[in-house]
Amino acid sequence: MTRHDMIERIGNAYITSNIEGGEYSYIQEAGSRANLENVLGHSFSHFKLDIRFEKDDVVVLVETKQIFRQSDEAQLDEYLQEEKALHPGKKIIAILANTNNDDIKVWKSAVDDEHVLQSETVLDSMEHYVKLFETSKQNDREKVLKNTYDLNELLHKMDIDERLRSQFVGTTLLYLKMLVERFGAKKIDEELKKTLDAHWSVMDGKQLRAAIESTLESLLDGSDNKAKKIELLQKNVLNDQKVKKLSIENWIKILDTILMDIYKYIDINSSEGQDILNLFFIAFNKYTGKADKNQAFTPDHITEFMCRLTEVDRTKRVLDITCGSGSFLVQAMVKELADCSRDKTEEEAKALQEVVKKEHIYGIEVEEKAYGLSTTNMLIHGDGNSNIKFGSCFDCKAFIKTADPDIVLMNPPYNAKPIGIPAKYKKDWGKAKDGKEDPTKGFVFIHYLSDVIAEMNKERENSGKPRKNVKLAVLLPVSAAIGTSTIVENEKIEMLKNNTLEAVFTLPNEIFYPGASACACCMLFTLGKPHKKPDGTVKKTFFGYCKDDGFKKKKNLGRIEQFDENNNSKWKVIEEEWLYLFNNKEAIDGKSSTAVVDGKAEWLCEAYMKTDYSKLSQDDFQQTLNNYLAYLMKEGRIYES
Repeated sequence: MTRHDMIERIGNAYITSNIEGGEYSYIQEAGSRANLENVLGHSFSHFKLDIRFEKDDVVVLVETKQIFRQSDEAQLDEYLQEEKALHPGKKIIAILANTNNDDIKVWKSAVDDEHVLQSETVLDSMEHYVKLFETSKQNDREKVLKNTYDLNELLHKMDIDERLRSQFVGTTLLYLKMLVERFGAKKIDEELKKTLDAHWSVMDGKQLRAAIESTLESLLDGSDNKAKKIELLQKNVLNDQKVKKLSIENWIKILDTILMDIYKYIDINSSEGQDILNLFFIAFNKYTGKADKNQAFTPDHITEFMCRLTEVDRTKRVLDITCGSGSFLVQAMVKELADCSRDKTEEEAKALQEVVKKEHIYGIEVEEKAYGLSTTNMLIHGDGNSNIKFGSCFDCKAFIKTADPDIVLMNPPYNAKPIGIPAKYKKDWGKAKDGKEDPTKGFVFIHYLSDVIAEMNKERENSGKPRKNVKLAVLLPVSAAIGTSTIVENEKIEMLKNNTLEAVFTLPNEIFYPGASACACCMLFTLGKPHKKPDGTVKKTFFGYCKDDGFKKKKNLGRIEQFDENNNSKWKVIEEEWLYLFNNKEAIDGKSSTAVVDGKAEWLCEAYMKTDYSKLSQDDFQQTLNNYLAYLMKEGRIYES
């Protein structure tokens, strides 16, 4: 980038030069070399900076090179030290920028490895650099998780029904977020808390509920099905008898807790903050879902893994036809919004982000409370709620076609009632079609989706467009992968007619703890691409044995991420290994395998993987015996005495 283009990009109005050629001399600023040495307290080699910008108390220092090298960082650091000496109190952004290409390297406050801003990959405006110093909140994942449990306990004491706590907290958090913005607060501290407490203290409970409803109405302006969303908010939260009984003192206690113990530790304008916000919402769902052991809230790290597995980025349209509280869609949106900033200025990124929110995220949910949760969840993360549809996915074929997905992420219900499933999918079920649970273990949902994609491809061909392949990552119970019944086996055979089974990952046994107890696996399909090629050949499917994800069960907190002695996440290391093995189709004893399979085969790594006997211990042998004895007791073949 030329020097002229750099000045235009950052802002010609903010350039400050004090010598010819537009450059900035710190000797000129100090009055003499001796004066500058005296202020610094030592001698120096460099004093003539290429370009300096200033706005209020923020300074941007730019040193240009044809191609900068690591040795040039010392020169830039000298300029930064001189800036600090002559203008104490100034906030500094320091930049090395190439004139032969657009490469830059950016530091905040100091030129060292700790202060380099890895996400700053393109030169941006002065306003953007000023904002880098305006972050009023620091992300703290550990505090948010601990305080989430404490918040749940507070709501229990306030007698808020556990079935509506997630929606209640999500709605209240939205209200707080809007109020903080309205008050123009730059920092969440005791002073802001006192200001807000005074604002609430002149209200009563009814007025506060009305304020929350008004906030949601404004947020939902222009949203599809706005009336239904407001109706559910009133029905499931604001008009609940126990919520209506809350005194203003109770309301202030709840609001203060969410503000100071949750929101304070989440910078929602950062990618990490969005992740923590999602973690909070999922964790709260878990704490309040103990009454229903069939609920399978997908853990945040697994949704993130599935997004990476399907290569979610800012160019992809993502769909979940059984979206529940919206965790897959939120994770996908967070990934896409972050990707919008890749190699883009802030202004360019914002334009891309609006497209993502309005056109890339689609969901369907049939259960009222879950639909309300998903809407709230999307709003908390910056909207994207407009394309969440209320209804059964089996009645939403037109909506799926409108979504035109590139990627589908889902965790369908494993125990759906057959009465809600179309007759065409039940014709071979026998008596099970009138039973209590879906005998396909959730396969019927992806069978239906496969049919819709096949129909879409036929329509594309008829209109002269190329066929479209869609990536599907789905969580299903292990029994679905094994094929424990003729019905399940038939579903597996049917799926491979039009789709390719790319991979199956066996997940930890208690992946949904403390919700559903089902053992699950993650299947990856390419929809619209038959498993068997026209010439009759079949490529190998990858199987991963992913029983250890680095998480441990902890009382009252669910499964908790573990860290090594250097405070590095064990999960992150494991995730990278899972993805590496899959991407390179490597078969490692005890970890992975590859095999050519059909619909009648078992779709689990355990059937094809070689055991790594070097890692077996006496405890493994004893655990196997215990599991076998427990199985015999369950089947009634032996009895405890």
